Amino acid sequence: MSNTVTWARVKSPWVLHFNSGACNGCDIEIVALLTPKYDVERFGVKLEPSPRHADVLLVTGCVTQQCAERLKRVYDQMPQPKFVVAIGACACSGGVFAGNYNVVGGVDKVIPVTAYIPGCPPRPEAILDGAVKLLNALSPPKPKKPPKQAKTPELPKEEAKPEVAKPEAVTQQETKPIVEEAKPNAKQ
Repeated sequence: MSNTVTWARVKSPWVLHFNSGACNGCDIEIVALLTPKYDVERFGVKLEPSPRHADVLLVTGCVTQQCAERLKRVYDQMPQPKFVVAIGACACSGGVFAGNYNVVGGVDKVIPVTAYIPGCPPRPEAILDGAVKLLNALSPPKPKKPPKQAKTPELPKEEAKPEVAKPEAVTQQETKPIVEEAKPNAKQ
């Protein structure tokens, strides 16, 4: 049963997007993934509005003191196993807002993070690549097939070959040159 659940989670992850106080640059890139150009739904990824049904939490923006408790509550409402992806420089480390009086920092200061996708904002291709790498890490390793033995070509067995007459050795005879040397003419 465990293999079936893992297969379902890998082949059809439901994601929940949580904006913890970003400039909306990362949010626009996440929405771009849903457009026909990138179409993440072809990979089975579905944007889910409820944390109770989501497998993966996509977090954008630095975590402020105001939203830290909400982020923790949303994370606690997700069923096990749950995965968190920090998208953008702000979510990874606080970004340009790090050190501000109301900023706690990156997402990992509040909840455990499974994958980081840096960038300001990261391109949709980078987000898609990070999600695929996360899903590949979740899938159980396939058993390796034993390497195929290289077949050595069998040499044909030596068959009785008919004996061929060997050519006789030819002795060289002195041959006379066909063209005789011209005798020098005394009269010139």
